[in-house]
Amino acid sequence: MMHTTVGWHVELEFQEDDQETRSVALVRLPDGSEVRAHGHATRHHTDSNQPRVGEEIAGARALNELAMQLLTKAHGEIDQASGRTSHPIHV
Repeated sequence: MMHTTVGWHVELEFQEDDQETRSVALVRLPDGSEVRAHGHATRHHTDSNQPRVGEEIAGARALNELAMQLLTKAHGEIDQASGRTSHPIHV
């Protein structure tokens, strides 16, 4: 049986205007470090103004970048602990 010993909370914030949505994703890790990533979406001038869609795209891009940073961080920690270069971690 698995037990949850730690939880992460990811924060997403958005800034929007009529054409652009920018997002920031932040996760605070149990070791006290923070990982932050950014996302962006631009509305095509012929598209209707749908702020939620911009948030979804910008948020997804920020979360994708956050995931890549976490993989890179984990990969570095594996290498440091093992004293060797490990195989890349792929998504």
